[in-house]
Order: sequence, then structure tokens, then C-alpha cells
Amino acid sequence: MSEPENHTFIILGLTKDGRKFRPSDWCDRLCGVMSAFGTSKKMQYSPYVGPGDYNGEKAVFVDGRLHEVEPMAYRFLLNFAQDNDLQIVSGVCPVER
Repeated sequence: MSEPENHTFIILGLTKDGRKFRPSDWCDRLCGVMSAFGTSKKMQYSPYVGPGDYNGEKAVFVDGRLHEVEPMAYRFLLNFAQDNDLQIVSGVCPVER
């Protein structure tokens, strides 16, 4: 993939040909892979990866700083999008908590 390293991007729940990606809770599942138990002993999403909506579509927001902290996780997310032929929107705002 020709995406530059360490940039913020969104994985949209649409394939490159415009079909909705299934299952419908894919973004929660993908963000769950990147979650961990916090000090409150509850699962918490990563501060660098979060589910949301973008222009009415389900999406996963990925903060480019994830590459500095965990490059393999960053590549995993890019590869997930590529392997599933999902649209990526680059250069958008980072994950907000």
C-alpha cells in the first residue's frame, strides 16, 4: 500500500465500489481488538483508535501517532482496510476523547 506512515486516517464502512461492509458492528469489533483494560478495570478503546460516523457511514478513526507507539498495530489497521477493499480517508482530524 502506498499510504505514508504516521498519518491520521479513517477507515470507512464502504468498499471501494460503494457496498456497505458487513457485519454491521465491524467498527466496534475492530476497535475492540485495539482496546485494553484501564485502571477502572473496564475495557477501554485505545486513545489512538475509535469507532464513529463519517458522513453518515460507520467508520474507524485512526490517529497517526499510533505508528510511533505501536507500528505493528498501525500496519494491521491499514492492512485490514486493504484486505477488505475498504475506503480510506486520509489527513482528517485525530481521534477525540
